[in-house]
Amino acid sequence: MSSDNALKMAYDQGLDLVMMASQAEPPVCRIMDYGKYRFDKEKREKENRKKQQTVELKEVQLSCRIDKHDFETKVNHALRFLGAGNKVRCVVKFRGREMSHMEIGKEILERFAESVAEAGTVDKKPSTEGRFMSMIIVPAKTAK
Repeated sequence: MSSDNALKMAYDQGLDLVMMASQAEPPVCRIMDYGKYRFDKEKREKENRKKQQTVELKEVQLSCRIDKHDFETKVNHALRFLGAGNKVRCVVKFRGREMSHMEIGKEILERFAESVAEAGTVDKKPSTEGRFMSMIIVPAKTAK
């Protein structure tokens, strides 16, 4: 139908002529209350923003000489972060002569990965960057 007829029909009903798809040939329009349409659209967008979850990268720092209880504390922190849906970056810092014993850091990271295995999986294997060795653990997929 022509746009003049559609406008006249919308005016007679006390409603607006809203263009739904301008790219279509011919353009698709609908007779409706534009204020209500805009309100509903904004409400849907607001709901979608609420449902979005931002994933942060949390960091847990370890050392080569970490003791048993400190290690367990760091594991508990990582489990809490993974439970909240965040990624965890585990970093082992090497100081001084510890650089010659990189295998100790690798063992610590592997032990750490085993400790948090029920809550997360290793995304990036341990890698060395200068005086740091790090790996990234992502939350495990939960069945819904």
